[in-house]
Amino acid sequence: MSIRRHFNFSCYLKYDSGFMFVRNILVGIIIALPLFCLAQSKPLDSSEGITINGKVWPTSYGRNWEEGNVKAFTLPDPLINNNGKKIVDKRSWQGDRRIAIMQDFSELMYGHTPEFDFEQKAEVISIRKDALDGLATRTIIKLGFFEDPTAPTIQLMVYIPNSAKAPVPIVMKMNWYGNSSLERDITIPHSTKWMRPIPEKGILDNQVTEATRGINAYRFPNLKELMKRGYGLATFYYGDVEPDHIDGWKDGIRGYVMRKSGNTQLKPNEWGALGAWAWGISRSLDCLENLPSVDADRVALIGHSRHGKAVLWAGAQDQRFAVVISNNSGEGGAALARRNFGENIAYSIGHASWRYCEQFKNFVDKEDELPFDQHMLLAMIAPRPLYVGSATEDLLADPKGEFLSALNAGPVYELFGFRGLESTEMPSPDISIGNQIRYHIRTGDHDLTRFDWKQYLQFLDLHFKK
Repeated sequence: MSIRRHFNFSCYLKYDSGFMFVRNILVGIIIALPLFCLAQSKPLDSSEGITINGKVWPTSYGRNWEEGNVKAFTLPDPLINNNGKKIVDKRSWQGDRRIAIMQDFSELMYGHTPEFDFEQKAEVISIRKDALDGLATRTIIKLGFFEDPTAPTIQLMVYIPNSAKAPVPIVMKMNWYGNSSLERDITIPHSTKWMRPIPEKGILDNQVTEATRGINAYRFPNLKELMKRGYGLATFYYGDVEPDHIDGWKDGIRGYVMRKSGNTQLKPNEWGALGAWAWGISRSLDCLENLPSVDADRVALIGHSRHGKAVLWAGAQDQRFAVVISNNSGEGGAALARRNFGENIAYSIGHASWRYCEQFKNFVDKEDELPFDQHMLLAMIAPRPLYVGSATEDLLADPKGEFLSALNAGPVYELFGFRGLESTEMPSPDISIGNQIRYHIRTGDHDLTRFDWKQYLQFLDLHFKK
């Protein structure tokens, strides 16, 4: 795969002649290139910031880290339609109101997923019946959508417990560094797709190495324990659908579909990367529906950080997912934009604009002009079980904003006869609260930990093992 880099800078040069002109340009490129390569994947934060609990939090992009600086705001009511009429029953919600909210999110934030023809084909790449010391059968399936061999494909890896006597519920989660990052089993092939270079994880020159094998296991439940608990697991590398950088769309499903339709640019209201990843998540569920060992009515979708944003959007659009779980998803995920705390819209656009549609840029420093906020995204999960997880030191994700979003999705769940969080006060750290909507704030930083998994699996047991 060709690696395309984008350098977001303006260069003004005065005319110089001869050798010195060429020399100056070459020297400038040599000096600047490493910095710009770094900038493609990580924003240059200002050195200015405030110190909280011994950690400096940058204030560039207008980011606020202090609760006292949060301005008063009014949330749009998900139960008031565009004509000012109150929604009083689930039928009215599922009709025009939910459709209108979905339209607003598609038009202004995540972008519309275009309609296009594709034929999904599943090719079994490998089967290992004694995976995880004999506890599971692991199948790797290549999902193709077009006859063109250059088109994007998904390598879906599925674990099914060998002890299962009937179709099993599935935990579906995208992975960060390819399927081989889940286990040290050398029979799992490495991804050959673009990845952000992280030397300490063995990712060099945008490619994984053998040092990456098993490196991401800690962000998954203990696979052996998951199999013993009676769950299967489905996972794929999110970069299979689209590489996560500013020009990644050109090599992903968005660029392929755009070129196939005869266009040369994405429209301002067309899908961003979050929409592309959500599309890939749904295509993976299409595959699971055709596996006899899977109970496709019991598939739980979970995502951490930007993956948490993607699973919320996927879960809102695709109501086949039985449970949706967002962990530390922050801005563009579970956190309220109107609080303008931590990762605000300006920062989201400044360091990862490609994840949203172009229209979203219009709301930098104008959060109050959005006709929605993220509690309305969560409300579109109703009546299905929803869990939102935060962390005490993850200020970037705005834990209070995530809590308030879950709280304010509650009235929609009540239309279906379910209770939401009920408590208007954030719980103490490491305490889980709620009912059909559940929430906790874990002690610690931005991560997906054993504590989080314990809560999430207990939540799934409650709903899947009745």
